[in-house]
Amino acid sequence: MSPASRRGLLIVYTGNGKGKTSAALGGVLRALGHGWRVLMIQFFKGDWPVVFGELEMSRRLAPQFELLQLGKGFVNAMGDKKPFEEHLAAAREALALARERITSGQYDLVVLDEILYAIDYAGVQLVTLEDVLGLIDAKPPSLHLVLTGRNAPQAVIDRADLVTSMEEVKHPWQQKIPAQAGIDY
Repeated sequence: MSPASRRGLLIVYTGNGKGKTSAALGGVLRALGHGWRVLMIQFFKGDWPVVFGELEMSRRLAPQFELLQLGKGFVNAMGDKKPFEEHLAAAREALALARERITSGQYDLVVLDEILYAIDYAGVQLVTLEDVLGLIDAKPPSLHLVLTGRNAPQAVIDRADLVTSMEEVKHPWQQKIPAQAGIDY
């Protein structure tokens, strides 16, 4: 199906369980298998001293797959000491770049990973709901757009074509097992 005849979907992966980014990456892999150009922008990951498997793999799959980690980490979590203004500036830059790339016509699939967290992460707002709805409105008709993060607002759910909510039943953290390379990052 040519991009001109394709109906681009708005897909949302939300919920308190693990697997939102993993589900999005599964879609990325499938899209790459069809020769699509894919972009993933991560709103929180970045500026951390860990090796993210998806970033390493994107380098091998470039230029067909581009992954940009534009975040500064989770605000006030995991040892974060950065000024809030630094997180806010990074989110604003990521938002502007997302709009530019979504409307560029260069991609078949764009994933905005953790953007729903950026609307309201533990009471911290890095982007507004209106910002996110504006990105959705800017989406060309043939572009598939994936949004991930907890607490998807009803206005986003209402516009989505597909919404999956990950439900946490059991998690290794409950057993004091730290995040595992290759599974969590």
